[in-house]
Amino acid sequence: MPTILLLLGWRLFFYANEGNEPIHVNAKKNDMECKFWLDVESFDIALAYSYNMTPRATKEIRKIIFSHFDHIVEQWQEFQEKRKS
Repeated sequence: MPTILLLLGWRLFFYANEGNEPIHVNAKKNDMECKFWLDVESFDIALAYSYNMTPRATKEIRKIIFSHFDHIVEQWQEFQEKRKS
């Protein structure tokens, strides 16, 4: 489960065992965790899963994901290529 970004106490990462799911990113901070789907075509995200998230934390992580959207997509593509090798 590679970490792709550490920011404001959030760790953004991918799980290696999630099969062939569409592009997404997981995030964890303290006892909060969430997963967002990324729609590259429309530059949008959708909450797929959340645990113990507050509205403020959800807003914060959404801003982080949008601010680093291209980086997350690039890291996803690299991660998937490495898994295929």
